[in-house]
Amino acid sequence: MILDTNALSAFADGDPGVGEILRAQERAAIPVIVLGEFRYGIGQSKRRSTYEAWLESYLSHFDVLFVTEETAIAYAGLRVVLKRSGRPIPANDAWIAALALQHRLPVLSRDEHFDVVPRLDRRSW
Repeated sequence: MILDTNALSAFADGDPGVGEILRAQERAAIPVIVLGEFRYGIGQSKRRSTYEAWLESYLSHFDVLFVTEETAIAYAGLRVVLKRSGRPIPANDAWIAALALQHRLPVLSRDEHFDVVPRLDRRSW
């Protein structure tokens, strides 16, 4: 399972629903894009040191998924399909979706715009 930024933030804040879902997974992954967004949020947070410590202690429990040439090809194709269908999604979410499709993993997210991505399995909490 891949976490989007909102799911990672909810997990960091102790959301029991996210924790329950993650405990049931064989694999939990964070796209490098999500890691960047999360670190950006940390940089602006009043609880910066708390979130940095949390990330330091929990990051090793996740696979970090990096963008490759294969990801870039999937991303470009996905953006074209969604634009032509009149249902584009934010660029960072298209990267997350491309990584999910590449690794054949569902995305844990409350963002319903992931539902327009063909063959993507979005799960919520």
